[in-house]
Amino acid sequence: MSMRRRIAVAATVALASSWAVGAAAPAYATGPCGSGYTRIDVYDISTKSGVKKGSLELYYSSASGKNCALAYGVGSTYGTTTYKSVSIARSGDYWTPDFGDFKYYAGPVYVSAANTCIDLEGQIGSDADRVVNGVHCG
Repeated sequence: MSMRRRIAVAATVALASSWAVGAAAPAYATGPCGSGYTRIDVYDISTKSGVKKGSLELYYSSASGKNCALAYGVGSTYGTTTYKSVSIARSGDYWTPDFGDFKYYAGPVYVSAANTCIDLEGQIGSDADRVVNGVHCG
């Protein structure tokens, strides 16, 4: 193998190694709800005709016992300032909402719901919404 080829191979290996190290997420990474939350569910937010406009994401922290929700835009609604809303509640209780004209997502919103079910709501624009009742009981 020529010296030029050895240098090229060594440079490629070094570049690939540095990319792999740089791509690894740090152990202390914090999600959208804060540290210690794990995503436990995702629901599509779609129009009545079935066009997906967003995602309603639910997170849980076993350390705090709290649930957290966010409503993300997808496709053309992600990165575009448009109406987005998210709400969470213990089933049958008052909603904790976040709504307005946001670029990426509404939320996070939180509720403590030990030993009870939760309700979620997400809306993207004026024509796409999702309501989920009585989930993640316990």
